[in-house]
Amino acid sequence: MIAPAAEPRDREDSLTLRTVMVCMRVGRPNAELLSVAADVAGRFASRVIGVAARQVSTPAYVRGSGPVEPHDYESRKFSEQAAAAEKEFRAAMSSVETLEWRMQMTSGPACGYVADEARSADLVIAPIDIRDRAFFPSGQAEVGDLLMRLGRPVMTAPAGVAGFKFRQALVCSKDVREARRALADSLPFLQAMQRVNVVEVAEAGTAEDVGRRLNDVKAWLARHGVDAACDVLPIKAGAAFELAALASDLKADLIVAGAFGHSRLREWAFGGVTRDLILRGDRCVLSSH
Repeated sequence: MIAPAAEPRDREDSLTLRTVMVCMRVGRPNAELLSVAADVAGRFASRVIGVAARQVSTPAYVRGSGPVEPHDYESRKFSEQAAAAEKEFRAAMSSVETLEWRMQMTSGPACGYVADEARSADLVIAPIDIRDRAFFPSGQAEVGDLLMRLGRPVMTAPAGVAGFKFRQALVCSKDVREARRALADSLPFLQAMQRVNVVEVAEAGTAEDVGRRLNDVKAWLARHGVDAACDVLPIKAGAAFELAALASDLKADLIVAGAFGHSRLREWAFGGVTRDLILRGDRCVLSSH
Protein backbone atom coordinates (compact mmCIF):
# COMPACT_ATOMS: atom_id res chain seq x y z
CA MET A 1 0.00 0.00 0.00
CA ILE A 2 1.31 3.44 -0.95
CA ALA A 3 0.69 5.94 1.83
CA PRO A 4 -0.65 9.42 1.06
CA ALA A 5 1.92 12.17 0.89
CA ALA A 6 2.26 14.71 3.66
CA GLU A 7 0.25 17.91 3.42
CA PRO A 8 2.23 20.79 1.86
CA ARG A 9 2.82 24.19 3.41
CA ASP A 10 0.73 27.18 2.39
CA ARG A 11 2.19 28.79 -0.73
CA GLU A 12 1.97 32.37 -1.88
CA ASP A 13 3.43 31.63 -5.33
CA SER A 14 0.73 29.23 -6.50
CA LEU A 15 -0.13 29.22 -10.17
CA THR A 16 -3.66 29.91 -11.29
CA LEU A 17 -6.07 29.29 -14.14
CA ARG A 18 -7.25 32.62 -15.50
CA THR A 19 -9.89 31.18 -17.84
CA VAL A 20 -11.76 27.87 -17.71
CA MET A 21 -13.89 26.63 -20.61
CA VAL A 22 -16.81 24.27 -19.92
CA CYS A 23 -18.12 21.99 -22.69
CA MET A 24 -21.88 21.93 -22.21
CA ARG A 25 -24.05 19.15 -23.59
CA VAL A 26 -27.26 20.33 -25.21
CA GLY A 27 -30.48 18.46 -24.64
CA ARG A 28 -29.08 16.79 -21.52
CA PRO A 29 -28.51 17.97 -17.92
CA ASN A 30 -25.09 19.30 -16.93
CA ALA A 31 -25.44 19.62 -13.15
CA GLU A 32 -22.51 17.33 -12.27
CA LEU A 33 -20.19 18.92 -14.83
CA LEU A 34 -21.10 22.39 -13.61
CA SER A 35 -20.53 21.47 -9.97
CA VAL A 36 -16.93 20.54 -10.86
CA ALA A 37 -16.43 23.67 -12.96
CA ALA A 38 -17.83 25.90 -10.21
CA ASP A 39 -15.42 24.48 -7.61
CA VAL A 40 -12.43 24.84 -9.95
CA ALA A 41 -13.36 28.38 -10.96
CA GLY A 42 -13.97 29.32 -7.34
CA ARG A 43 -10.58 28.03 -6.22
CA PHE A 44 -8.67 29.92 -8.92
CA ALA A 45 -10.97 32.95 -9.28
CA SER A 46 -11.26 32.08 -12.97
CA ARG A 47 -13.43 33.61 -15.61
CA VAL A 48 -15.57 30.89 -17.18
CA ILE A 49 -16.63 30.37 -20.79
CA GLY A 50 -19.51 28.03 -21.51
CA VAL A 51 -19.49 26.49 -24.97
CA ALA A 52 -22.12 24.44 -26.79
CA ALA A 53 -21.91 23.01 -30.29
CA ARG A 54 -23.66 20.51 -32.52
CA GLN A 55 -22.88 19.28 -36.00
CA VAL A 56 -25.68 19.51 -38.53
CA SER A 57 -27.03 16.17 -39.62
CA THR A 58 -25.76 14.66 -42.88
CA PRO A 59 -27.78 16.11 -45.78
CA ALA A 60 -30.46 13.73 -46.92
CA TYR A 61 -30.81 12.73 -50.54
CA VAL A 62 -34.06 12.75 -52.39
CA ARG A 63 -34.57 10.28 -55.23
CA GLY A 64 -33.53 11.90 -58.50
CA SER A 65 -32.21 15.09 -56.94
CA GLY A 66 -29.17 16.44 -55.13
CA PRO A 67 -28.57 16.92 -51.43
CA VAL A 68 -31.24 18.66 -49.38
CA GLU A 69 -30.22 21.23 -46.78
CA PRO A 70 -31.15 20.42 -43.16
CA HIS A 71 -34.58 21.73 -42.25
CA ASP A 72 -34.86 24.90 -40.19
CA TYR A 73 -36.37 22.71 -37.48
CA GLU A 74 -32.93 21.34 -36.68
CA SER A 75 -31.49 24.82 -36.20
CA ARG A 76 -34.44 25.96 -34.08
CA LYS A 77 -34.21 22.87 -31.88
CA PHE A 78 -30.51 23.44 -31.29
CA SER A 79 -31.09 27.11 -30.48
CA GLU A 80 -33.78 26.18 -27.94
CA GLN A 81 -31.64 23.49 -26.31
CA ALA A 82 -28.56 25.71 -26.28
CA ALA A 83 -30.58 28.51 -24.66
CA ALA A 84 -31.65 26.07 -21.93
CA ALA A 85 -28.02 25.00 -21.48
CA GLU A 86 -26.94 28.64 -21.20
CA LYS A 87 -29.58 29.27 -18.55
CA GLU A 88 -28.36 26.23 -16.60
CA PHE A 89 -24.75 27.38 -17.01
CA ARG A 90 -25.38 30.91 -15.76
CA ALA A 91 -27.43 29.72 -12.78
CA ALA A 92 -24.75 27.25 -11.69
CA MET A 93 -22.00 29.84 -12.15
CA SER A 94 -23.79 32.71 -10.42
CA SER A 95 -20.88 33.17 -8.00
CA VAL A 96 -18.36 33.63 -10.85
CA GLU A 97 -17.60 37.27 -11.57
CA THR A 98 -17.00 36.98 -15.34
CA LEU A 99 -19.02 34.64 -17.54
CA GLU A 100 -19.20 34.24 -21.32
CA TRP A 101 -21.36 32.02 -23.51
CA ARG A 102 -20.51 30.69 -26.98
CA MET A 103 -22.61 28.39 -29.18
CA GLN A 104 -22.49 27.23 -32.76
CA MET A 105 -24.19 24.86 -35.18
CA THR A 106 -21.26 23.49 -37.17
CA SER A 107 -20.85 21.85 -40.56
CA GLY A 108 -17.92 19.80 -39.23
CA PRO A 109 -17.41 17.87 -35.98
CA ALA A 110 -18.47 19.75 -32.87
CA CYS A 111 -15.11 19.05 -31.25
CA GLY A 112 -13.42 21.08 -33.98
CA TYR A 113 -15.39 24.15 -32.94
CA VAL A 114 -14.58 23.54 -29.27
CA ALA A 115 -10.89 23.10 -30.09
CA ASP A 116 -10.85 26.42 -31.94
CA GLU A 117 -12.59 28.24 -29.09
CA ALA A 118 -10.13 26.71 -26.58
CA ARG A 119 -7.56 29.29 -27.69
CA SER A 120 -9.25 31.51 -25.08
CA ALA A 121 -8.84 29.08 -22.18
CA ASP A 122 -6.19 27.71 -19.84
CA LEU A 123 -8.21 24.58 -19.11
CA VAL A 124 -11.14 22.79 -20.75
CA ILE A 125 -13.57 20.87 -18.52
CA ALA A 126 -15.71 18.31 -20.33
CA PRO A 127 -18.21 15.65 -19.27
CA ILE A 128 -17.49 11.99 -19.78
CA ASP A 129 -20.23 9.40 -19.70
CA ILE A 130 -19.28 5.74 -19.97
CA ARG A 131 -22.68 5.03 -21.48
CA ASP A 132 -21.76 6.81 -24.71
CA ARG A 133 -18.02 7.33 -24.13
CA ALA A 134 -18.25 10.80 -25.58
CA PHE A 135 -18.12 14.41 -24.48
CA PHE A 136 -21.24 15.27 -26.48
CA PRO A 137 -24.45 13.37 -27.29
CA SER A 138 -24.55 10.96 -30.18
CA GLY A 139 -20.80 10.44 -30.16
CA GLN A 140 -20.17 13.72 -32.00
CA ALA A 141 -16.91 14.40 -30.18
CA GLU A 142 -15.01 11.34 -29.10
CA VAL A 143 -12.59 11.51 -26.22
CA GLY A 144 -9.46 11.06 -28.27
CA ASP A 145 -10.56 13.43 -31.01
CA LEU A 146 -11.04 16.35 -28.65
CA LEU A 147 -7.87 15.66 -26.69
CA MET A 148 -5.70 15.47 -29.79
CA ARG A 149 -7.09 18.71 -31.25
CA LEU A 150 -7.14 21.06 -28.28
CA GLY A 151 -3.59 22.02 -27.42
CA ARG A 152 -4.92 22.64 -23.91
CA PRO A 153 -5.25 20.38 -20.88
CA VAL A 154 -8.62 18.66 -20.54
CA MET A 155 -10.24 17.77 -17.24
CA THR A 156 -12.96 15.16 -17.63
CA ALA A 157 -15.83 15.16 -15.15
CA PRO A 158 -17.57 11.77 -14.89
CA ALA A 159 -21.25 11.18 -14.31
CA GLY A 160 -22.07 10.92 -10.62
CA VAL A 161 -19.35 13.28 -9.39
CA ALA A 162 -20.48 15.90 -6.88
CA GLY A 163 -18.19 18.89 -7.15
CA PHE A 164 -14.40 18.83 -6.92
CA LYS A 165 -12.31 18.67 -3.75
CA PHE A 166 -8.67 19.76 -3.67
CA ARG A 167 -7.53 16.95 -1.40
CA GLN A 168 -5.62 14.18 -3.17
CA ALA A 169 -4.03 13.94 -6.60
CA LEU A 170 -2.48 10.89 -8.23
CA VAL A 171 0.02 11.65 -11.00
CA CYS A 172 0.74 8.83 -13.46
CA SER A 173 4.32 9.51 -14.48
CA LYS A 174 6.05 8.21 -17.59
CA ASP A 175 9.27 9.24 -19.29
CA VAL A 176 7.60 10.61 -22.43
CA ARG A 177 6.64 14.05 -23.72
CA GLU A 178 2.89 13.74 -23.15
CA ALA A 179 3.28 12.76 -19.50
CA ARG A 180 5.67 15.66 -18.87
CA ARG A 181 3.21 18.03 -20.54
CA ALA A 182 0.36 16.77 -18.35
CA LEU A 183 2.49 17.16 -15.22
CA ALA A 184 3.38 20.76 -16.11
CA ASP A 185 -0.22 21.60 -17.04
CA SER A 186 -1.48 20.19 -13.75
CA LEU A 187 0.77 22.37 -11.55
CA PRO A 188 -2.01 24.78 -10.49
CA PHE A 189 -4.01 21.78 -9.23
CA LEU A 190 -1.04 20.10 -7.58
CA GLN A 191 -0.09 23.30 -5.76
CA ALA A 192 -3.65 23.56 -4.44
CA MET A 193 -3.90 19.92 -3.34
CA GLN A 194 -3.49 18.75 0.24
CA ARG A 195 -1.61 15.63 -0.90
CA VAL A 196 0.10 14.58 -4.12
CA ASN A 197 1.30 11.09 -5.00
CA VAL A 198 3.36 10.39 -8.12
CA VAL A 199 3.78 6.84 -9.40
CA GLU A 200 5.37 5.24 -12.43
CA VAL A 201 4.61 1.72 -13.47
CA ALA A 202 7.72 -0.47 -13.69
CA GLU A 203 8.11 -3.69 -15.60
CA ALA A 204 10.45 -6.39 -14.36
CA GLY A 205 14.06 -5.21 -14.16
CA THR A 206 13.29 -1.50 -14.63
CA ALA A 207 12.56 -0.43 -11.05
CA GLU A 208 15.99 1.17 -10.53
CA ASP A 209 15.74 3.34 -13.64
CA VAL A 210 12.16 4.29 -12.80
CA GLY A 211 13.17 5.25 -9.28
CA ARG A 212 15.91 7.51 -10.59
CA ARG A 213 13.46 9.28 -12.89
CA LEU A 214 10.98 9.74 -10.06
CA ASN A 215 13.68 11.38 -7.95
CA ASP A 216 14.02 13.99 -10.70
CA VAL A 217 10.25 14.46 -10.81
CA LYS A 218 10.08 14.85 -7.03
CA ALA A 219 12.85 17.48 -7.08
CA TRP A 220 11.20 19.36 -9.95
CA LEU A 221 7.86 19.45 -8.14
CA ALA A 222 9.55 20.60 -4.92
CA ARG A 223 11.01 23.57 -6.78
CA HIS A 224 7.43 24.50 -7.64
CA GLY A 225 6.27 24.16 -4.06
CA VAL A 226 4.72 20.70 -4.33
CA ASP A 227 5.75 18.16 -1.69
CA ALA A 228 4.96 14.88 -3.46
CA ALA A 229 5.41 11.27 -2.47
CA CYS A 230 6.94 9.41 -5.45
CA ASP A 231 6.82 5.63 -5.72
CA VAL A 232 7.53 2.85 -8.20
CA LEU A 233 4.46 0.73 -8.95
CA PRO A 234 5.41 -2.80 -10.05
CA ILE A 235 3.10 -4.31 -12.65
CA LYS A 236 0.99 -7.16 -11.32
CA ALA A 237 -2.03 -6.88 -13.58
CA GLY A 238 -2.82 -4.36 -16.29
CA ALA A 239 -1.32 -0.92 -15.70
CA ALA A 240 -4.70 0.81 -15.90
CA PHE A 241 -6.15 -1.64 -13.41
CA GLU A 242 -3.27 -1.09 -10.98
CA LEU A 243 -3.49 2.70 -11.27
CA ALA A 244 -7.27 2.74 -10.89
CA ALA A 245 -7.01 0.55 -7.79
CA LEU A 246 -4.38 2.86 -6.32
CA ALA A 247 -6.52 5.93 -7.07
CA SER A 248 -9.37 4.24 -5.22
CA ASP A 249 -7.16 3.37 -2.24
CA LEU A 250 -5.88 6.94 -2.02
CA LYS A 251 -9.38 8.35 -2.54
CA ALA A 252 -7.88 10.53 -5.26
CA ASP A 253 -9.97 13.47 -6.40
CA LEU A 254 -7.86 13.86 -9.54
CA ILE A 255 -5.74 11.61 -11.75
CA VAL A 256 -3.12 13.29 -13.95
CA ALA A 257 -1.99 11.41 -17.06
CA GLY A 258 -0.60 12.17 -20.51
CA ALA A 259 -2.69 11.46 -23.59
CA PHE A 260 -0.81 9.44 -26.21
CA GLY A 261 -2.13 9.54 -29.75
CA HIS A 262 -1.44 9.29 -33.46
CA SER A 263 -3.17 10.37 -36.65
CA ARG A 264 -4.27 7.95 -39.32
CA LEU A 265 -6.28 8.95 -42.39
CA ARG A 266 -7.38 12.14 -40.60
CA GLU A 267 -8.91 10.16 -37.75
CA TRP A 268 -7.48 10.75 -34.28
CA ALA A 269 -7.29 8.08 -31.65
CA PHE A 270 -5.60 7.62 -28.35
CA GLY A 271 -5.30 4.50 -26.32
CA GLY A 272 -3.66 2.67 -23.50
CA VAL A 273 -3.71 3.54 -19.83
CA THR A 274 -5.02 7.12 -20.10
CA ARG A 275 -7.96 6.12 -22.25
CA ASP A 276 -8.90 3.34 -19.84
CA LEU A 277 -8.66 5.66 -16.84
CA ILE A 278 -10.86 8.29 -18.49
CA LEU A 279 -13.45 5.84 -19.75
CA ARG A 280 -13.60 4.16 -16.35
CA GLY A 281 -15.58 7.26 -15.43
CA ASP A 282 -15.29 7.15 -11.64
CA ARG A 283 -13.16 10.26 -10.95
CA CYS A 284 -11.84 13.39 -12.62
CA VAL A 285 -8.85 12.96 -14.94
CA LEU A 286 -6.61 15.76 -16.22
CA SER A 287 -4.90 14.93 -19.51
CA SER A 288 -2.67 16.72 -22.01
CA HIS A 289 -1.24 15.82 -25.39
